Amino acid sequence: MTAYQPPGDPEVDVHDAVVLAGGAARRLGGADKPGVRVGGRPLLDRVLAACSTAATTVVVADRRATARPVLWAREDPPGAGPLAALDAGLRRTSAAYVVVLSADLPFLGEGTVRRLLAALRSTDTEGVLLTDPDGRDQPLVAAYRSSALRRELAALDAEHGGLAGLPLRLFTGALDLTRITDPVASFDCDTWDDIATARARIREHGHVLDEWISAVKEELGIDLDVDIGILLDLARDAAHGVARPAAPLTTFLVGYAAAQAKGGPEAVAEAARKATALALRWAEEDATAAPSDPGTTTAAPSDPGTATDARPDAG
Repeated sequence: MTAYQPPGDPEVDVHDAVVLAGGAARRLGGADKPGVRVGGRPLLDRVLAACSTAATTVVVADRRATARPVLWAREDPPGAGPLAALDAGLRRTSAAYVVVLSADLPFLGEGTVRRLLAALRSTDTEGVLLTDPDGRDQPLVAAYRSSALRRELAALDAEHGGLAGLPLRLFTGALDLTRITDPVASFDCDTWDDIATARARIREHGHVLDEWISAVKEELGIDLDVDIGILLDLARDAAHGVARPAAPLTTFLVGYAAAQAKGGPEAVAEAARKATALALRWAEEDATAAPSDPGTTTAAPSDPGTATDARPDAG
């Protein structure tokens, strides 16, 4: 696979991403942690979605199928630790800024990545990282100036005769860093209890719909941001004004119409507006048909055997 080239975005300076996904996952019993699914998607794919604006994304791990194209790298020797892995990934990047992430962040989103990059651009510091709820640094949820990373990795390599086995604190302790607290985005999955917590959280009422839509778009290869509220309102009006099965069928037809028009979110919104207006007109006719149509008769309530309901979807 080759590097992903995103469309231009004036709000995001050109940056690369390095995702470390080759750990041993000992606290998970040696399970393939990047492949563990949360919300129907592998943890690695969730992180790759969060850094999709990167010009080049490098995953440091053995090759595997991913939801979007990436470059691959491997530390030498494999399993030599996070600093060796970071060095291997950094060698395949060229942008002035680099986002460095672990592959076990189920709640990391594009908004957090943008926030890290914005903070880095607005200061003279060499990196911006998240801290967890206990105030601990999370150096693998961060954005750095690439020149600072290369400088310190080279210095540690020279001092210790290699990077294998060195702890991350030697690296972060030498950098001038800004810290941002984000207890949700910094949540990582080290144990099966963490996995269970993540899986339960995305099924909570306030999260499940966004999570489901994101998973469906990724599964179908759709990169389209639409106003979910518009579609939900349309489904409600179609269900109440016509019949319940009209809701999913109408929303499908709206999507199909937008695709036929080769449009984006605006085309979806316009098709939804038209369909909503139609559903409301339909409901209005149904509400006024019985009293205004002299040809319609309704038997007395005491005679259920002869009662006639003129509604077109009755029964």
